[in-house]
Amino acid sequence: MNMQTHRPWPWFFLAFAVLAADQAAKSAIDAATPLGWCHPITSFFNLVHVLNPGAAFSFLAGAGGWQRWFFLGIAIMASVWLIWMLRQPRPRSESLAFSLILGGALGNAFDRAVRGHVIDYLDFHLVGKHWPAFNVADIAITLGAACLVFVSFIAARPPQQKA
Repeated sequence: MNMQTHRPWPWFFLAFAVLAADQAAKSAIDAATPLGWCHPITSFFNLVHVLNPGAAFSFLAGAGGWQRWFFLGIAIMASVWLIWMLRQPRPRSESLAFSLILGGALGNAFDRAVRGHVIDYLDFHLVGKHWPAFNVADIAITLGAACLVFVSFIAARPPQQKA
């Protein structure tokens, strides 16, 4: 097991880079395009400008406003836990996953705190069916979670027998 010891700063820097990239993209979309804007890029992908006051897949988007503070609270608690986890010696693959999730959580938390909603702008579709629009923060959270799942399968695999 390749453990990272007393060096959490590179992982914090990666989380900050994800946060910065996410906010730069959202700010560019917000400044350059009107709400509801849609620009086809390919036959299956559009750049859009939509707002999501809910969570993943617009969960609780129409809940009346309380969900902003609820999801912001969850993001803050998760971020504190992830920062604590990144300060502990752990395998690099876990640190990578935690830092991606941290950067994404902070990116969407910033949106909820400052804007009141999350800006989404990546829209994939096929045969008239659209995947919910998403952003860089969502990508980082998904990649981090996938990395944790992958690592858990590798860790659970029995060691290979030598012949």
